Amino acid sequence: QLQASGGGLVQPGGSLRLSCTASGVTFDDYAIGWFRQAPGKEREAVSCVSPNGGYTYYADSVKGRFTISRDSAKVYLQMNSLKPEDTAVYYCASKYSPFNNMLVVTARDQYHNWGQGTQVTVSS
Repeated sequence: QLQASGGGLVQPGGSLRLSCTASGVTFDDYAIGWFRQAPGKEREAVSCVSPNGGYTYYADSVKGRFTISRDSAKVYLQMNSLKPEDTAVYYCASKYSPFNNMLVVTARDQYHNWGQGTQVTVSS
């Protein structure tokens, strides 16, 4: 079971750090993705990371502002220079990948496990 946390209300230009944890397992063999869904919009990939942490993906809209990182217990999404259009529910997801530790997955239908989401609101 995944759990995303760290969301909240922040002013434009501010920062938040989201965390994703899993109960009972480590993330060592998992590709992880952060997705977000704004009201009336589809869930989109924001940033994804390979099991070994060496390969990453960023949506064009967050490049240069967001940073994904991981250790065996948590995956983080550092979000800087937040904009109102970053407002959404943010989800983390995992895909078991024990034989390919360089795998980066951006398609949401490839993920097997999802957290419950954490609300990020960027507003003055």
